[in-house]
This record gives sequence, C-alpha cells and structure tokens, in this order.
Amino acid sequence: MSGAVQELFIRPDGVAQGLYGELIDAAALGAASVVRASHVEPAPGGGWTADLSPSGGPTLGPFPLRSAALAAEADWLTRHRLSPPG
Repeated sequence: MSGAVQELFIRPDGVAQGLYGELIDAAALGAASVVRASHVEPAPGGGWTADLSPSGGPTLGPFPLRSAALAAEADWLTRHRLSPPG
C-alpha cells in the first residue's frame, strides 16, 4: 500500500482517535474500542449517501460512486469529530 495514510489524533488526555483502518494495529497502542460513526448506504433514487447521524452530523449526498460517499464521510468526520477546534 504505497502512499497509504492513516491519521491518528491524540487528545490532550492522551487518548488516540482516528478513522478505522488496517494500516495501524490499534491493539498495539493499548486498549482499543471501535464505534460506528456513520453509515454509507445505497440511496433510494440511485447513488450513495453518507449518513453521519450517529455522530450528530448530516446526511451527505447522494454521490454517484460509493468511493465518493466514503471520501465525503471521512472528510466530514475528520473535520468535525477528530480535528482540534479552531
């Protein structure tokens, strides 16, 4: 996976957070938990949506491609749930 990136954000209390990925073995960092932050699903009229309601966010889309919905999902979660304020 040349060029692949997985970001971890370390909070002031030392807790690491990030979008789930398999590049980093979360268990190697200590106790880990995974929670659902969103759902990418087929849209009723075609395309794909990213439902961010589990994280208090909007539903994005529809997007013509699932990959576009996944990218929008990751971008929203990174900007609104993982990045420090400001």
